[in-house]
Amino acid sequence: MQTQIFIFGIVGIWLFLLTLGFFVLISFFRRIGKGAKDLDLRTILDKIIKRQDESIEAIGQVNQEIAKLNQDGVFHIQKIGLVRFNPFKETGGDHSFSLAIMDGDGTGVILTGLHTRERTRLYVKAVKNGKSEFELSKEEELALKKVLKN
Repeated sequence: MQTQIFIFGIVGIWLFLLTLGFFVLISFFRRIGKGAKDLDLRTILDKIIKRQDESIEAIGQVNQEIAKLNQDGVFHIQKIGLVRFNPFKETGGDHSFSLAIMDGDGTGVILTGLHTRERTRLYVKAVKNGKSEFELSKEEELALKKVLKN
């Protein structure tokens, strides 16, 4: 009698495990077949593979756009250096300035504004690869050094 109960217990546990596995398998197929009208496994897997291929293609396009943005970003303003100074030691304050604006390659301009009582003059000097064709004042050189140091 006890052996029969033992055998029924083993068979019951086995049936429980099979039923549990069956429900797990059914829920898995329902999850991967979500949105599919027909639950043909081949159709569902084909749709999943198609979506994966589309995703891979979209990721490739995004990577190309990122590379393009990184390449274009070198030519945008990336570095700014500002030096305020008083060109006339006996009068006024630090109202004059030298402003260096550069891209990633060290190409840009240096703007210098000299403020006097009567007017403000603005001078622009081009810079290419961190060097100017024109002679720079000490304030302009300091602004350029600030930019190139960053």
